[in-house]
Amino acid sequence: MERRATASLASLYGFRMLGLFMVLPVLALYMDDYDGASPLMLGLTLGAYGLTQALLQIPLGLLSDRIGRRPVIVGGLLIFVAGSIFAANADSMVELVIGRAMQGMGAIASTLMAMVTDLTSEENRTKAMAAIGGSIGLSFILAMIVGPLIAASVGLAGIFWLTAGLGLLGILMFISQVPRATVVQKNRETLADIKQIGQLLRNPTLLRLNLGIFALHLALMAAFVVIPTILTDELGIASQDLWWVYAALLGGGFVAMIPAMILGERYHKQKLSFVSAVAILAASMLLLGLQRGALLTPILLLAFFAAFNLLEASLPSWLSKTCPAGNRGTAMGIYSTCQFFGAAVGGVLGGWSLQYYGINGLFLLIAGILIIWWLLALGLQSPRALQTMVLQVGDANHQDFAKIISTITGVEDILLIEGEQLAYIKVDKQRVDMPSLKPYFNRTAD
Repeated sequence: MERRATASLASLYGFRMLGLFMVLPVLALYMDDYDGASPLMLGLTLGAYGLTQALLQIPLGLLSDRIGRRPVIVGGLLIFVAGSIFAANADSMVELVIGRAMQGMGAIASTLMAMVTDLTSEENRTKAMAAIGGSIGLSFILAMIVGPLIAASVGLAGIFWLTAGLGLLGILMFISQVPRATVVQKNRETLADIKQIGQLLRNPTLLRLNLGIFALHLALMAAFVVIPTILTDELGIASQDLWWVYAALLGGGFVAMIPAMILGERYHKQKLSFVSAVAILAASMLLLGLQRGALLTPILLLAFFAAFNLLEASLPSWLSKTCPAGNRGTAMGIYSTCQFFGAAVGGVLGGWSLQYYGINGLFLLIAGILIIWWLLALGLQSPRALQTMVLQVGDANHQDFAKIISTITGVEDILLIEGEQLAYIKVDKQRVDMPSLKPYFNRTAD
């Protein structure tokens, strides 16, 4: 059952994101087909989705705790389909903005993650989350390739119609393939708790990581305000040929980032690879603002996508390793909200700066924001090799239990919640005294 649930939810996530990503590489090329077109309206259209996603992500996740996952997911997908249909029939940029905002109102990402928690055991949950993460990455690459092909054949409206179709397919798949949970395996490591938000917002390391994902997706969305037109107008690439350009840039960027990520993990140089990637990201935007050419522009875009891929993979891993025990679900909710806000601000800021300061001004503005992020990232400490474990408290007094566990070698952090019989601890995998912990094992959640 767990494999079927994971495969179905990962596919659902992938279908939904595929439809959303397909707009990115082509929207700038087709905006003149709509009334009221301007760079600022282009930015608003790109960013509207992220804004409603950011506003509704945590509220809909909390709603699913009250009324159940299935109605929130089906309802969110129906809103997403309605927004796609509205955008497909749009005649003006204002209507496109409304359609994109409606798409974002189906903010079910956190609810889907919570459902993965409900349907998988903790020892398999990391694999399930990795499968969903992989489906998102694959969707992004496919969208960059497929989007230009579809737009060249049937126009931008065709992409929105296909997106609506993928949303309906997702609903059918969800209803027919995702099993109903007979026993909900709730765990604070993967669920959001509104009471924890204030504490996590004050954590210096998490604050830097949240600002990082905000800046990363701001840069991506702002850059896509102009990347399509640079490829067509400055490099002379026909719109129907953009698919292979994006395939080469994204594929090359993915291959380029793998050695850096492996070396960083193997030799515990995560901070060096992370900070270097931010520097490359900023430098590529700075140079694109100062000088572009037939050879230089593709090289800089390749560097941008390589650094982006590394950072996109590194940030959630770093956050998971450093957030306090028992707080991962809430921390990821804040992180996702910052990510979507970054996309929203990036679209609007990109459109505004393009309209008033041109392409060079846009790239220089992005570079300035990324340089500020780089300075903040210098203060990060490399994440330690810590593992989260879940222990059974039983009938023991919480205070006495905490004293016993805290004295065991390798235990770095512990969280106990009044009224619950589970304890969440973080241990140093290289030092932990496992035999002393074994009597308290419930399950492990890495």
